[in-house]
Amino acid sequence: MKPAVFIGADHGGFEYKNQIREHLIHQGYQVEDVGAETLDPADDYPQFAYAVATKILGEEGSVFGILVCRGGQGMAMAANRVAGIRAAVAWSPEVAQKTREDNNANVLCLPGDMIDIDTSLDIVDTFIKEPFSNEERHVRRLGQIEDLFG
Repeated sequence: MKPAVFIGADHGGFEYKNQIREHLIHQGYQVEDVGAETLDPADDYPQFAYAVATKILGEEGSVFGILVCRGGQGMAMAANRVAGIRAAVAWSPEVAQKTREDNNANVLCLPGDMIDIDTSLDIVDTFIKEPFSNEERHVRRLGQIEDLFG
């Protein structure tokens, strides 16, 4: 069974979010769009980061979040404030692969102003399909993050 995906974006990532959502739906993923529902140049990213992060924590099984804004960093900072979230910004498929393999990231943040849509789709596909390595050193480090930061 394919993982569930929750996706959100502010005005800076609105168009990419819609294209990514359709791309994933056509691949057979269950995708829930948490907003923005309309393009609003005055909206702010924290509400969308929070919506995706809290949706993930309420789900059982394999689940991912995808957030898109202009630079990706704001979304990552906001999402990472929610305990249990491991959000990472990726600008290439290689970065997406490593953040899943080594860090078991559960939220992908995309910098819409820095990469084109085709690269974004490649990054999304890599992120969702790459398994966590479960290597002892990576499990240990993630445990330390939980112990230190909750």
